Amino acid sequence: MKLKFNHVDFFYGTKAPYLFQALNDIDCDIKEKSFTCIVGHTGCGKSTLIQQLNGLLIPSKGSVFAGDFIVSSNKKERTKKLKPLRQKVGIVFQFSEYQLFENTVEEDVAFGPMNFGVKKEEALKIAHESLLKVGIGESFFKKSPFDLSGGERRRVAIAGIMAMQPEVIVLDEPTVGLDPRGVKEMMLLFKQLHEQGTTVVLVTHDMNLVYGYASDVIVMDHGKVVYQGGPHELFNRSVDEYSLETPLVTKLIQGLENKGYKFDLEKIASIDDLVDEIVKQRRTSK
Repeated sequence: MKLKFNHVDFFYGTKAPYLFQALNDIDCDIKEKSFTCIVGHTGCGKSTLIQQLNGLLIPSKGSVFAGDFIVSSNKKERTKKLKPLRQKVGIVFQFSEYQLFENTVEEDVAFGPMNFGVKKEEALKIAHESLLKVGIGESFFKKSPFDLSGGERRRVAIAGIMAMQPEVIVLDEPTVGLDPRGVKEMMLLFKQLHEQGTTVVLVTHDMNLVYGYASDVIVMDHGKVVYQGGPHELFNRSVDEYSLETPLVTKLIQGLENKGYKFDLEKIASIDDLVDEIVKQRRTSK
């Protein structure tokens, strides 16, 4: 499913004394089956942007096209029933573990499919499969979600979105508060979903994750899109232009290239890849 923003504005406080423009003339695409990262400083409009993707927020001006669905400020143009869109474009909010509400883990994950008409027995089967994919074993299925750790609850919340088998999964800072091992496990899960054909949209402040996983990057600033393109092109130019942190791998590559090394950046997504490339070059130079 291709996603397209067509000159989208969004205002908060339209019925209040103070009007705030959160999005300003957003005109960009999210490619089908891409792994797109959306970055920018706190308050730049990232979370507001992603909530337009399945109609949780309706544009104040302009339209969002999601496959055959239209989320538009124009009521005549807007798709009348947006509920099916929310099955196809699933959003996992930051600290999504606080959204859990059912008595057991399996019931919470099965809620989404059942809400879209799947019978309970089949919904539970889907829930179990989704839970196992995120690393939540059978011993947790009958537990209350409120008895789990914060990281476990977040995995359950992600499984709840996965259970609806969306074409697009949107993740708002899903690794915040996780330890390094938890971050790595979570990102490998998202990578697997992407490799299976799911479009992944990731909102993050971590440029190391952007460098390691993104196929495309959207940079936002004060409600506007100021860059859209590949991660290597972004980090090869002056990231100071957008006040972004340079990924650790990029810093290492730049330092090594100053020492005479040359690298194919398309082959390096992590420090491990960089180490392998250095070893390879040293062997061939002997």
